[in-house]
Amino acid sequence: MIWLAQSIAPLGIIGRSFGVRDEGELSWYPAAFSLTVGTFILPAGRLGDMYGHRNLYVIGFAWYAVWSVIAGVAVYSGDVLFSIARAFQGIGCALLVPNALAIVGRTYGASPKKNMIFALFGAAAPTGWVVGAVFSSIFAQLTWWPWGYWVLAFVCVGMIPLAYLIIPADETHPVSISDFDFLGCVTGVSGLILFNFAWNQAAVVGWPTVYTYVLLIVGLLLLAAFAMVETRFSEHPLVPLNGFKGEAALALGVIAAGWGSFGIWVFYLWRFIENVRSYSALSACAQNSPVAITGLCAAVATGFLLSNIKVSYVLLLSTLFFLIGQILIATAPVDQIYWAQTFVSIIIMPWGMDMSFPSGTIVLSNNTPRHDQGIASSLVNTTVNYSISLALGIAGTVVRNINPSGTDTLAGYRGAWYLGIGLDGLAVLIALYFVWRFR
Repeated sequence: MIWLAQSIAPLGIIGRSFGVRDEGELSWYPAAFSLTVGTFILPAGRLGDMYGHRNLYVIGFAWYAVWSVIAGVAVYSGDVLFSIARAFQGIGCALLVPNALAIVGRTYGASPKKNMIFALFGAAAPTGWVVGAVFSSIFAQLTWWPWGYWVLAFVCVGMIPLAYLIIPADETHPVSISDFDFLGCVTGVSGLILFNFAWNQAAVVGWPTVYTYVLLIVGLLLLAAFAMVETRFSEHPLVPLNGFKGEAALALGVIAAGWGSFGIWVFYLWRFIENVRSYSALSACAQNSPVAITGLCAAVATGFLLSNIKVSYVLLLSTLFFLIGQILIATAPVDQIYWAQTFVSIIIMPWGMDMSFPSGTIVLSNNTPRHDQGIASSLVNTTVNYSISLALGIAGTVVRNINPSGTDTLAGYRGAWYLGIGLDGLAVLIALYFVWRFR
């Protein structure tokens, strides 16, 4: 979340440096990052299972450092290079996250301790968000926004030796590169990218532009080919769809709808605070800072809940928090004091985040063999990040149609939030079925 906050918190400042003010174009900065995180996590988790999770974890830091430098240098080129750099940064994050979770998954067996560790891992999301938002806003508002990317590059380089010193070495298993599902990787990653790109680009150029729906159709065809490859032809599938259980599918459905809604909530909340209520980036950071505290409380509470009640009930609770938080901000009057609906929405949303993510991770981890823990964590993280990116693209289309002339900014933002409410309602329905099906 540090890396996602980098482009959302100081979004207006970064956009102005490139001469960009269109909401659809601005949404590409975080969406490009989440897109590649969500798509490349799948092969990254599999490669970690094959060549060692610690090795891929370290490579992720090195990759991210390189593209953080390029993202900062993009200030001299333009926002196209910046968006490309953000996308390549996402690949670094894709290497890091599933392998970090896989390290935890193989270190701890199914136990209350494992539940608490995963819950605390989930707490890193709101805490990391605040840290990333504050430091990127400080650099953007008080000095120069590229420094936020360059400093983070130095931090990533410093993490490499620490990872080798602290993380235990992986168990070694003889593997061959032929064991990697190249055909599944090409069809799956390409399909996800094209499908997502079509939605996000349509928010900029509109659906009447021919290439948007052409890419959408090609993306869907590639995803259909991916499903066929994984179920019929691949000996070592990237995603073992044939062994996919209903419990895991429902958990991922809840996460997809809930986190897609969260992406809409956080992006347009920041735009609302800065553009409609006219606060600075640092003031917006201060208003969002309570998520760090409530996120930690939610993580600890989730750890205890997962040890005492069924995971399906925890997922259901998470959807209710997502829904309530979205409704509060969608209906907040512009001139209302911060402490009324905005503050309450901000302290509620981390409960949805910190309940859904570890719950889904535990469901997938407990239903996956030890040697496939990278795949399990990959599926959860793919769902989280891809849903954020895709939902932002769909929300951008809503904003474009509600506010085509750009004169009614608030109406566009509210339209996006109403879409988020719809996604949350879907998450609640899936969670209710999950509770009933596995009662």
